[in-house]
Amino acid sequence: MADQKRIEVRKTYKLFINGAFPRSESGRVFEVIGKDKNFIANPCLASRKDLRDAVTAARAAQAGWAQATAYNRGQILYRIAEMLEGRAEQFNQEITSALGLTPAKAKAIVAQAIDCWVWYAGWSDKLSAIAGATNPVAGPYYNFTIPEPLGVVTIAAEDSFLDCIDALAAAVVSGNSVVALIGGGLSVPMATLAEVLATSDLPAGVINILTGSLAELTPWAASHMDIDGFDISALAKKNRAALKEAGAENLKRFYEAGQSQNPARILAFMESKTVWHTIGV
Repeated sequence: MADQKRIEVRKTYKLFINGAFPRSESGRVFEVIGKDKNFIANPCLASRKDLRDAVTAARAAQAGWAQATAYNRGQILYRIAEMLEGRAEQFNQEITSALGLTPAKAKAIVAQAIDCWVWYAGWSDKLSAIAGATNPVAGPYYNFTIPEPLGVVTIAAEDSFLDCIDALAAAVVSGNSVVALIGGGLSVPMATLAEVLATSDLPAGVINILTGSLAELTPWAASHMDIDGFDISALAKKNRAALKEAGAENLKRFYEAGQSQNPARILAFMESKTVWHTIGV
């Protein structure tokens, strides 16, 4: 046995739904080929049924995540950064091979992604200060404006690991749950990110990751009646109008980001609740 060549155990890149790692119910996969034309991986090609399952999981998890204290949510985002730091070399390699970047560029992107989680973690307990208010009213009442999460948010990306992390962190820090639609070579490092999330105390269902064809998945997500918001910043501008039209049926909120690490990206998927309370009672 000692002189026999060992067969390497190759990684299977699966979906991430409700804290578990299922294969697509359709059984479909797609190839990720590097710029050197070498085969890299066969991630799952998610179906419409997978999307429905992910939205169901996200909706079930959202209320509990929103009710967690802001401090606790910030701690968990910081824990994600810690786990990502510990696996930085693996992400460097996967981004280099799957996205065709130089090792130096990949290393810089991973470092920025780690810092991005920390940056958004720091905003968790400050959102009420910038988005909430005590309002002056005529009468014996207190009037408060309190920011609340929107609900279930979808993000889509296929090129930029850093932009995808920025969108994810911005959505979940306020208490939203997320269904992330990932295409192309980005599927490889994002499937590995799912393993980071699964070991970071993040409740099951808060972030769900579907890999596959964005041309298939994004129209289904835009028309889904139980998705409240859609970050379309990473999608081609020519495709955005059709998605907005499909999302108009349930008044879905769409966001097209400007700069990264911006509090506006957090507030884009929050709502303001106004509360009246009588003075002296």
